[in-house]
Amino acid sequence: MKAEIITIGDEILIGQIVDSNSAFLGKQLNKIGIDVIQITSVQDDSQHIIQALEDAAKRANLVITTGGLGPTKDDLTKKTLCSFFDDELVLDKKVLAHIEEIFRKYVSTPILPANRSQAYLPSKSIGLFNRYGTAPGMWIEKEKGVFVSLPGVPYEMKSLMRDEVIPRLKERFKTPFIIHKTILTYGLGESAIADRIEEWENALPKHFKLAYLPNFGRVRLRLSTRGNNEDQLYKEINQQVEKLHDYIGDIIKGYEDEISLEENIAQLFLKNNLSLSTAESCTGGKIASRFSDIPGASGFLKGGIVSYATSAKSDALGIDQKIIEDYSVVSAEITEEMARKSLKLFKSDLAIATTGNAGPTKGDSDAEIGTVFIALADDKHTVVHSFNLGNQRERITYKAVNKSLELIYDWIVSRNDII
Repeated sequence: MKAEIITIGDEILIGQIVDSNSAFLGKQLNKIGIDVIQITSVQDDSQHIIQALEDAAKRANLVITTGGLGPTKDDLTKKTLCSFFDDELVLDKKVLAHIEEIFRKYVSTPILPANRSQAYLPSKSIGLFNRYGTAPGMWIEKEKGVFVSLPGVPYEMKSLMRDEVIPRLKERFKTPFIIHKTILTYGLGESAIADRIEEWENALPKHFKLAYLPNFGRVRLRLSTRGNNEDQLYKEINQQVEKLHDYIGDIIKGYEDEISLEENIAQLFLKNNLSLSTAESCTGGKIASRFSDIPGASGFLKGGIVSYATSAKSDALGIDQKIIEDYSVVSAEITEEMARKSLKLFKSDLAIATTGNAGPTKGDSDAEIGTVFIALADDKHTVVHSFNLGNQRERITYKAVNKSLELIYDWIVSRNDII
């Protein structure tokens, strides 16, 4: 079965917002065996929307649109659907009651006619209950195809997709199972990995597909298969991953389909009653942010300092000014001091520190752009690692973050009481 996604809104085309809806929809559809063959973005214009619907209908069994369902004049999706399906808008009393309840409970201003107009749906559609907003989704069938219209607000769209659309799609269509296993690797580039696993990759069964997904110092390997027997597919894909460990087990750090590397680290810290602190310069707090986004992070993350400016390294962390003058802010010595000071300040079991020159200018250091130092300190010793991470600012920063996560993971699994 084939699907197309159409996102509607000028704000997408002019770059005012990033289309995250399509990524979510594609992932949800893929889980139930539906292939997304095209994603299209169109402006708030009826003719453009109709043309996109006509083109999609020629290629796909399922067309999903997001956006254009609000109460203002530039929200044209419902009227355009009526034109496309030769239909008219009719009042849905259940939707109207829901809108009135939302205003009564959560909105201080009076309900306006424009808000009530959202209760009018194409007569040929089935209204999809939007528990979080006033714009319902719509399900319309035409010949052998299905058209679904969803709000553009991400959390509303996601709820409707999970609660209303996916169950209907499973009931309406028989689709194969598509199974993915995404292996997280750190420490080698994609070409080096491909060279090491060539024998394994060449031996994969024909119904398996491998994709390399490189990103800022890490490579994800997505192994995919499809078929009608879900249990057998899971058994086969796990067998292939087990074989893969014989080739690159030293750089495999987890599986994205289960939990992220930072979530894996968090679980290990919590399980073993260990704590972490950070002192960041070139990474600007991004390491701490990766962990603080995890529910329950306060159980292991003691705290962190972003000592970005040179003065902050002495004022906030208490590093001796003479050490800064002797070695410069981007140096192994300063990074080592940052880690030790963080360890002492937060009384953590492990501290990680980063300094580097991400460019575009050298700033207060003579270190070449791309130079990054990462230090880990515990109660026994401090280790400093030096890297050259390229010459593009964003790339340097995020590679430093990913490398830091890799080093933290390696530290915790290398402890005798963890293994």
